[in-house]
Amino acid sequence: MKTLILCLVFLFTSQAHGSTLQVFPVWREDDMLSMLGKDQARLQYLSSLVAKKSVVPVASGRQLVQSPTYIVRVRIGTPPQTMLMAMDTSNDAAWIPCHGCHGCSSKVFNTAKSTTFTTLGCHAPQCKQVQNPSCGGSACVFNMTYGSSSIAANLSQDTITLAADPIPNYIFGCLQKTTGSSVPQQGLMGLGRGPLSLVSQTQNLYKSTFSYCLPSFRSPRFSGSLRLGPTGQPLRIKYTPLLKNPRRPSLYFVSLVGIRVGRRVVDIPPKALAFNPSTGAGTIFDSGTVFTRLVEPAYVAVRNEFRRRVKVANVTSLGGFDTCYTVPIVAPTITFMFAGMNVTLPQENLLIHSTAGSITCLAMASAPDNVNSVLNVIANMQQQNHRVLFDVPNSRLGVARERCT
Repeated sequence: MKTLILCLVFLFTSQAHGSTLQVFPVWREDDMLSMLGKDQARLQYLSSLVAKKSVVPVASGRQLVQSPTYIVRVRIGTPPQTMLMAMDTSNDAAWIPCHGCHGCSSKVFNTAKSTTFTTLGCHAPQCKQVQNPSCGGSACVFNMTYGSSSIAANLSQDTITLAADPIPNYIFGCLQKTTGSSVPQQGLMGLGRGPLSLVSQTQNLYKSTFSYCLPSFRSPRFSGSLRLGPTGQPLRIKYTPLLKNPRRPSLYFVSLVGIRVGRRVVDIPPKALAFNPSTGAGTIFDSGTVFTRLVEPAYVAVRNEFRRRVKVANVTSLGGFDTCYTVPIVAPTITFMFAGMNVTLPQENLLIHSTAGSITCLAMASAPDNVNSVLNVIANMQQQNHRVLFDVPNSRLGVARERCT
């Protein structure tokens, strides 16, 4: 073991009222460098306490819970109970199937086993921030629809843990009843822009900033990631402004200005892409929708140019997909042209194959033709293997190619 040699140098200095003895340590060079290295490591550790990375693994729910959504592991309560919750950028309040829920799956959160669980009453200010609140006894109850399903939940509070970060007093819905088949089996984590979303409830911790990389829906592993907070986000990434739409305040709107198929910018009526705060029309990024939907004039223009470039005469359909082929094809790229940013999609983000592999379809469709659905939705299949960054404080959304499958 190396012995530390410390020499003392004495220096007398004369002052008006006497002499002062000063002592200076003299370090051996290799020991001094060793201590410097340890200091550097210590400073890095202290820095990490202030600005550590919070990364939550993400997986395709299709393989693990037979759901088309993407899921994250969330620990709830004290002691913690683990749930595989769907992450959804277009919803705010989280909700979890609780013990005694009618219509929920067998995997539920047992509130009686958590020492930190509480139910919020009707007079809690958050009761005014949920959809269709009412009083069920003393509890604040809210009802909402999700896809073709409906839920009823008690507004509740408990500690949740994402990555290694415990978040006390997190407010969520404790499901009491569900109908329909589109409710995620183990709950939903809302990443929208509303007051009860994860983004809002953790704004002091994560600064309303997050990103994700979604793996292929075929991947059985937690190979994707949800990064929370500004630390560790990509530096080389292009951005487009985030827009606010008061008609749909929870959604992440962006300005889609054009679409290119191969090298050709297709002819789309401006109204089909226009952002309209008075009607709620525009384009959003959404992690919960599976296949991109474009309003009909935009979709028809893209589809027709796609067919023209594929150059296969026999076009068939499969379910809701109207551009399918029974022979191998080479698909052109499709580029979404946003204000300040282009996102070019390769074949893996554009084509869906039947289970038998005999049919290949363009993985996009026309949006439903009604007043409440005038939205272009950039969906999760088109986002796979990209880092999508939501920087709410700076009102911008970034996209960069990143393989996470």
